[in-house]
This record gives sequence, C-alpha cells and structure tokens, in this order.
Amino acid sequence: MTALPAAFRRLAASNLAAQCSEQIALAAAPLVAVLALGANAAQTGYLQTAQTLPFLLLSLPAGVLADRIARRTLMTAAECARAASLLGLLALLAADGLSLAALAVLGFLGAVGTVAYNVAAPALVPTLLPATRLAQANRWLELARSAAFSAGPALGGALVGGLGAAVAYGLATLLSLLAAGLLAGLPSEPPRAAVRRHLWRELREGAAFVAAHPLLRPVLVTAVCFNTAWFVLQAVYVVYAVERLGLTAAGVGMTLGIYGAGMLAGALAAPWLAARLPFGALIAAGPTCALAASLILLSTLAWPAGPWAGVGLFLFGAGPILWTIATTTLRQAVTPNVLLGRVSAVIVTATFGARPVGALIGATLAARLGMDACLWLSSVGFAAQFVVLLTSPVARLRRQPETVAA
Repeated sequence: MTALPAAFRRLAASNLAAQCSEQIALAAAPLVAVLALGANAAQTGYLQTAQTLPFLLLSLPAGVLADRIARRTLMTAAECARAASLLGLLALLAADGLSLAALAVLGFLGAVGTVAYNVAAPALVPTLLPATRLAQANRWLELARSAAFSAGPALGGALVGGLGAAVAYGLATLLSLLAAGLLAGLPSEPPRAAVRRHLWRELREGAAFVAAHPLLRPVLVTAVCFNTAWFVLQAVYVVYAVERLGLTAAGVGMTLGIYGAGMLAGALAAPWLAARLPFGALIAAGPTCALAASLILLSTLAWPAGPWAGVGLFLFGAGPILWTIATTTLRQAVTPNVLLGRVSAVIVTATFGARPVGALIGATLAARLGMDACLWLSSVGFAAQFVVLLTSPVARLRRQPETVAA
C-alpha cells in the first residue's frame, strides 16, 4: 500500500504531539489535586467537570468556525491557547500559588483549545487525501491518539510522583507548541464559498442532519451514554485507585497507561478485524467491550486489586477505539464535506458535552452516597449504550456506506 500524503503525515504528527500534551496534563491534574492539594472524590469530580465543560459549551460554535475560516489557522490558534494555559500553571507552581480553583480555571481554558483542535481536525482530513483512503487515515490518527493515551498518563503519573508537577506540565507545554508548529507546514486549503449565514441556522442544519440520519442518530445516542458513564467513573477513579486499590501516583498513571495500551492494541488490530468482520460488528465492539470492562471495574468493590482494574481499563481502550475509527469513517462517508464541520461539532458537543455532565453526576453522587454508587451507576450507563447500539441498524451494516457527494 502506498504511503499516505506528506501533508496528512504532518497533520498526524501534530495530532500525536497535541494528544500527548493533553493526556500528560489531564493525568497530572487530578494527581496534583489529590496528592498536593488534598482533594477528595467530590472535588476531583468537580475538577473533571471544569476541564470538560468547554466541550459542552463551545463545540458547536467551533464547528461553525471550522466551516467558515481556514481549519489550519483555527487549530494553530487553539494549540497556542492551550500552551498559554499550561504556562499559567507553571507560573503558579513556581510561585507556590496553585489552588484547586486555579487548577480548574486553567484546565477549563486549556480545554477550550482542545475543543477547537478536535472539531477542526476531522473536517480537515478529507481535504488532504482521497475518500478511498479515509479509513486508513483515520486508523493512523487513532494510532497516534492510542499511543498518547498509553504513554501520556503513565508518563504524567511518573513525572508527578517522581520529579514533580512542574516537569509534567513543562513537557506538556513543549508538546503543545510542537503541535502548533507542525501545522504551519500544511498546504493552504481549497477555497470555500464565502457564504455568510446566521450562526444558529448553521448549527441547526448540522443538528438536523444528524437527527434525521438513520445511522448517525443511534451512533450519537450510544456515544452520549458511553461518555456520560465513563466520566461518572473518571470523576472518582484517581481517589478510588489511591484509597481503595492502594495505588501510588505512578501506579495510577500505569493503570491509565494500560487503558492507552488497550487503545493502541485495538488500533493496530483494526485492519485485520476490518478485513474479517462486518462493518457493523466492528462498530459494536466498542459498546460490547465497554460493558464487559465496567463489570470488571464494578467487581473491584468486592476484590480490590489494581491489576484486575487494569484488565478492565485495557478493555475500555481496546473496544471503543475500534468504535471511534469505524464511526469517524462512517461520519465522513455519509456527510457532505460542506456540512462536515457542523456535523462533527454537533457530535462532539453531544458526546464530549456528556463528559462534564457525567463528571458532575459523579462528583455529586460521591459527595452524597460515596464512590461505590458511582461505579454502580456507570455500569448502568454502559449497559444502556450496549442496548442502544445493538438494537440499531448500525450493528447490521455489512460494509462501509458509499461516500456521498461533497
């Protein structure tokens, strides 16, 4: 198979650097909160809410921007904004002035940049290579993301535990700046019609397209259920791992790294599985593995063992990455390019927007009923996403749908 175009490879390298930066910072934040600032389960849940709230508030406007201005420009500005938030954290650490509130505010600002980058990147991909190579391109992007999810949390945990939070945030800053620099070498995008339309009309067009589509609609509902359940769990995981599973900062980072290793394994296995499984079965692997993983994590309430939790996290990575690769390809195939930024924004808003909702539910539940209730509720959510997808026409797809006209 011929190599992917140089422009796409540059985008993939930028994506890898951006994802590594994000994962190191995301792993460091709750560890710093718990180990240095004395945060409890509810407070780490509220921190997760702050760090994910921009996905709910800003994904739709970012999607409109991605359809109006040069996507490369938007992504570069976004990465620079995230680097600035990380520099702010470094300054507070140097001045010994970091607090939970500052950690939450700067985490929120950094996530603003992440939102814009994540919305614009999928819309940029189809302009860099032919439609017949979208699946291959998406696999490489997900391999990069998987590598980041594998190495980033493990490295972040090790750095916070061994060398201090400043080293972790310093490395994240350098990677974010590298991601922005790599984007500068991308070619100019093909000109788009300079049509100025009302913001909410454009957003409604993207939402209406998703709501009316028989394949995108159940994919969206499934993803919302998954992300809500996942962040109910993530809201308390670091405290749970330290207090119940007896893990150190490096140990927590290691289990999160196992999650990333699962993603990497799933992404590497994707071509082999895609050649042997129906397209719908590849998509269904995500909800199926997620449900199994949630039951494994739930069992640690009775048998608290870090390695057993690691098995669950591996499955959380391996199955859903197959889902991500396949559903991204599905979305790009069935959506006209002129709508792709808005459609991506609608899906990112609903799915990633479920993250702060899940984190807030987890924080509230932990404060009132304890961490055990969070694990039980997350398992219910994972059961719901399994049922939604398996009863939809998506699970019965034999092959990838034909690409629609631009």
